[in-house]
Amino acid sequence: MYNGLNYNFGILYLNMKSFKKVGLVLSGGGFKGVAHIGAIQAIEEAGIQPEYISGTSAGALVGALYAGKYSTEEIKNLFTKTPLLKFNRFTRKKAGFLDSEKFHDDFESYFPKNSFEALPKKLFITATNLVEGTVKVFDKGELIKPLLASAAFPGVFSPVMIDQELYADGGILDNFPIAPLRKKCDFIIGIDVSPIKKPKITDFKHSFNVMQRAYYLRAMPNAEIKCNQCDIIIQPKELIHHGIFNSSSLDKVYDLGYQEAKKQIALFLKNQKNDSGDKK
Repeated sequence: MYNGLNYNFGILYLNMKSFKKVGLVLSGGGFKGVAHIGAIQAIEEAGIQPEYISGTSAGALVGALYAGKYSTEEIKNLFTKTPLLKFNRFTRKKAGFLDSEKFHDDFESYFPKNSFEALPKKLFITATNLVEGTVKVFDKGELIKPLLASAAFPGVFSPVMIDQELYADGGILDNFPIAPLRKKCDFIIGIDVSPIKKPKITDFKHSFNVMQRAYYLRAMPNAEIKCNQCDIIIQPKELIHHGIFNSSSLDKVYDLGYQEAKKQIALFLKNQKNDSGDKK
């Protein structure tokens, strides 16, 4: 029970709502993207079925698999079982530590048709054009390359060439890509897995600590405004204790997303019930 509202009653109440086009926004956040999966589990348990998905970076990975109708358990397996540090995936003459395109085969097993149009749900993926300094929205044609580009964290994964343009992590310029959904959906749920805390000087022990902080600072502008444009916003605050590159405690990260989503859905339902009572 959350805030005095029985969750099962909330499911029934929400199913009575007639939202025609439900959208889901998924932020970037590295391994904290596993919280997206837990949140989606709670969303589905509430009887909500988003048909439009917009994601960037880790949110693009989760969003693509969800758009492909994979179960939350199958999506979680991608994060927990795909090896990142295989010797043959290191770059040699590319800008990055790991070669993004060497993960292509991993995604081919999930997306054999390699096409946006083949997905049961409508998907939007954002990536950053490194030369033009602009955000590119992908939603048609080849799927896997835009997916790899969107998740190409600067300095860690190499940028990806698409149609003679060089792309990297979509979160560089927009870590919460709500724009593609604004005119297409009449109800939007947002999941932000990149809460920000003020660090201590002693927190900067490794290069990835600096990269993570730089990523957060770049993602901060307008983040609150965009989150406020959602009908339900899910932001697990406890994720400040988990790093972008930390693959330990993923079960805990998953549960943080799940519990926060249940809490926010219940709060939304309670407010809806109170608003209905005020109108009588």
